[in-house]
Amino acid sequence: MKAIQEAITGKEDAGESSSPFQALVQFYCAFNSGDLAMMSENWAQTDDIAMDNPLGGIKRGWAEIQPVYDRLFNGPAEVYVEYFDYTLHETADMFYAVGRERGFFRLGGEDVTLAIRTSRIFQKIDGRWKQVHHHGSIDDPQLLSRYQSAVLGTRS
Repeated sequence: MKAIQEAITGKEDAGESSSPFQALVQFYCAFNSGDLAMMSENWAQTDDIAMDNPLGGIKRGWAEIQPVYDRLFNGPAEVYVEYFDYTLHETADMFYAVGRERGFFRLGGEDVTLAIRTSRIFQKIDGRWKQVHHHGSIDDPQLLSRYQSAVLGTRS
């Protein structure tokens, strides 16, 4: 299977979440525009969804995941990511995407270039794709440390 190199930025025509591509576009549109309502539409509203990202810990259920996006969207940081080098794997009621994110995080004069291995799992619920799992990892230990320090306000 050949990976798709053309990046999803969220500026593509998202339409409705009737295709895996459109569901991914909706996520990156919500993320890069800081749209919490759209982000809420993208995620399933259940207790068994999960998000595991480079800042540590696993958030379970929308009640734990939503505040992470709320702080990010309404905080002082500027963040942008796009999805590339990805493959899509689909069944009748589920798909997952495996790829990479690139972008940046800026806060208080700190500018961190992001490179994150990212997977997302979506489930078809009431005819629409809803995100049920996200995992992101940063390979480079120095980049991970810089990102965590910038976001969490810690210095090593």
